[in-house]
Amino acid sequence: MPRTDPAGALRAQAPPRSPRAGDHTTTSAPADADQPETARIQLGDLLHAFSDPLRRRIVHRLATEGEVGCGDIELPVSRATGSYHFRILRTAGWTHTRRSGRERYISLRRADLEARFPGLLEALLRADAAERGVVTKPGEAPDPAAQRQAGAQRATRPRSTSRYGAAGIRTSVRGSAS
Repeated sequence: MPRTDPAGALRAQAPPRSPRAGDHTTTSAPADADQPETARIQLGDLLHAFSDPLRRRIVHRLATEGEVGCGDIELPVSRATGSYHFRILRTAGWTHTRRSGRERYISLRRADLEARFPGLLEALLRADAAERGVVTKPGEAPDPAAQRQAGAQRATRPRSTSRYGAAGIRTSVRGSAS
């Protein structure tokens, strides 16, 4: 069915892409229309989406495990908040969402990201792993067990009490109780 642009001119829809062997990101149509085509993926959108620690965690999981069901990814947030983060990754171009019945499966758009920005995915995964203290070799995805261990070590560190005192009472900038 032809679409009209804001000026009223008719334009034809893009023909469906043909699947490539071994590339499951093109074997089904996107579950949502807000998933950008490869040529429309913007670097700023990718970096903004990757800036959130929870979304980095999702990208790492997809990098190590491949396609997973949205419900199979345990997140420390509500279901609505998890959906929001999946949408941010999808609209930025990080993920492909595939619908199968009532289930949604997501996977990294590795081939598309590599075609658009060669080396970006691996560089960001390595940089994030190094920041978290997980050592990896170039071209190798971080080890999930090492990631969990590094996360556990961070969780045992004492938290800063810059705005809250030891009793959990908020203090003003000058240090007096508010």
